[in-house]
Amino acid sequence: MIQPIDLESRTTGDDHLSLRVWLRLLACANLVEGRARTRLRANFETTLPRFDLMAQLERSPAGLRMNEISRRMMVPGGNVTRIVDQLVDEGLVARDPSPGDRRSFTVCLTATGRKAFAAMASRHETWIIEMFGALNRKERLQLYALLAKLKSHVAQITPEPQE
Repeated sequence: MIQPIDLESRTTGDDHLSLRVWLRLLACANLVEGRARTRLRANFETTLPRFDLMAQLERSPAGLRMNEISRRMMVPGGNVTRIVDQLVDEGLVARDPSPGDRRSFTVCLTATGRKAFAAMASRHETWIIEMFGALNRKERLQLYALLAKLKSHVAQITPEPQE
């Protein structure tokens, strides 16, 4: 059986450990995301962006404005509009004019959308737990803490100015 080539296999012992760690982290994130994408499509005939959008709405029962969804998902507004249009057509979300601003809309899950998302979220959680199954609780807590430390440090680094 041919072993898949992953990003960190392109590094050598001469490469800085930080580079190797970053590539290993990226490879793991890509593997987990790819498995989740495949399973969402196979089990629910949906995409990860649709799942992510519904997850944002599930966390905000009063609904969210389109620009807030875009900000939270870190994707352009046009992508959010396309996904919302699809979900509205399927009866999974509703789009209502925002009070006091005729130009913006608030999007929220419908009852059908809440039920569909609950089923997806339950399975998705099971898949993620399975994928992290090689790590015991202590190791998961350590990884979580280390990633929080890394995230905090990177967030404090001033971005390079654009040329």
